[in-house]
Amino acid sequence: MSEVSGSFGRVTTVELNLETFRTELNGYCYRMLGSSFEAEDAVQETMVRAWKGLDRFEGRSALRSWLYRIATNVCLDMLGSAQRRARPMDLGGPGSQASGINDLGAMPEMVWLGPAPDTKVLPDEAALAKESIRLAFVAALQHLPPKQRAVLILREVLAWSAQEVAELLDTSVASVNSALQRARATMAETDVRTDIHKPMDDEQKKLLVRYVDAFERYDMAALAKLLHEDATLSMPPLSLWFRGIDDISAWMVGVGNGCVGSRLIPTVANGHPAFGQYRTTGPWALIVLEISDGRIKGVNNFLDVERLFPLFGLPPQFPN
Repeated sequence: MSEVSGSFGRVTTVELNLETFRTELNGYCYRMLGSSFEAEDAVQETMVRAWKGLDRFEGRSALRSWLYRIATNVCLDMLGSAQRRARPMDLGGPGSQASGINDLGAMPEMVWLGPAPDTKVLPDEAALAKESIRLAFVAALQHLPPKQRAVLILREVLAWSAQEVAELLDTSVASVNSALQRARATMAETDVRTDIHKPMDDEQKKLLVRYVDAFERYDMAALAKLLHEDATLSMPPLSLWFRGIDDISAWMVGVGNGCVGSRLIPTVANGHPAFGQYRTTGPWALIVLEISDGRIKGVNNFLDVERLFPLFGLPPQFPN
């Protein structure tokens, strides 16, 4: 290995190159784990293991493949004792107004899928891979056994060959192909929509302007016109969720009327348009919108603002 001098002494070029893989490893671990925070922990552990093992890395395999092998093992270890991450709608039917009132006081022990900033999980050159970090796709991945999940991501998202994946997982090409076939079948059963993966266009931009205007005025009639008739609203970490314009509107003017007077700051999460929501009392939610056929298909309100707002670079208070 070649060496260069630095402020911390002599380091190898391999050591210097490790950091160039951090973003794509974050994306891989996020798809595997369904949590931005756990993905960052996994990547950090991967880097630590890589640094400690540099003396055993002889360059016989590509540095990228070596790091993915470490990251895969870290993720599989973490998934060995973890609950499957889910969305509220994975667990049963939508709630009624009465159950919505009760659910607001309950903090279930379920582990929810979390959002991710695009900039932390997609390298610049991978902008076209946004569909592979959409909430629906990452949620569907969580239905797969961990090794099938790794195979599907490596083969279908990262375009590794079956031989490369087999070497990474210390298995045979036949086993990889079998795992991929089973993973594809499971993903097909989840019915992940592909039309919500269209890039932002002028019509979507106009839709978002109308959404912000209607939400900040808390005009339910205007908001209802922007929703699919079977749109969903969820609020992790609460098990609360609704489907349909009537139930969503009724909840927002009822139990949810504390959002009157809210202000929004735009951002992006999982390739979706998103907003930091600030009630008059302070930060309230990261809103992630899923859009399909020119209408809002899903409204996902993530309430863990103490951790999510810094992650997305959102200010602690709405600017005056």
